[in-house]
Amino acid sequence: MAVFGGRRREENGAVPPGQHLTDGFPVLSAGPTPTIETEEWEFVIRTEAGVVHRWSWDDLHALPSEGITVDIHCVTSWSKLGTGWRGVSLDTLFADVETGLEFVMVHSYGGYTTNLAMEDLLEGKAWIAYEYDGDDLDPEHGGPARLLVPHLYFWKSAKWVRGIAMQDDDYPGFWEENGYHLHGDPWREERYA
Repeated sequence: MAVFGGRRREENGAVPPGQHLTDGFPVLSAGPTPTIETEEWEFVIRTEAGVVHRWSWDDLHALPSEGITVDIHCVTSWSKLGTGWRGVSLDTLFADVETGLEFVMVHSYGGYTTNLAMEDLLEGKAWIAYEYDGDDLDPEHGGPARLLVPHLYFWKSAKWVRGIAMQDDDYPGFWEENGYHLHGDPWREERYA
């Protein structure tokens, strides 16, 4: 079956063009792994009106969580199929957030940022994940919590997530300012700008 760019999917249809399967879970980071104690961790959503919605670690765990099994795809060309996570849907976190904007900037402990459209975060497409494969999320993989947006390249699933700020346009985040695509769809090979 042909996909964008005329390339063919592998037989099982699970691996985007230009990707190869891995059994491991490679660790790639733009800088050092921050140490974040769960007692100090918080997640915030800041609206264009300056309203701040805030969750502590305990607040997050008091919300309904979901087990998620998804394939993940790194821009460096590896894909890992059937990964298991647990986290809170962004639909739950945005339930009481009033905004008229269509874009966000995701902020992480350590200063990393990535931009996303609201349509990529809602309707069961994204979570704040705090478990991987039945265990607490390891710091090198973004623990205590990371954003999980599995339908986009994995750089969009920001490690060490601490908040989301609404923005009026699709302004680039860290990797996007350094040449990566603003959107990052692996099936369209949206790797670079």
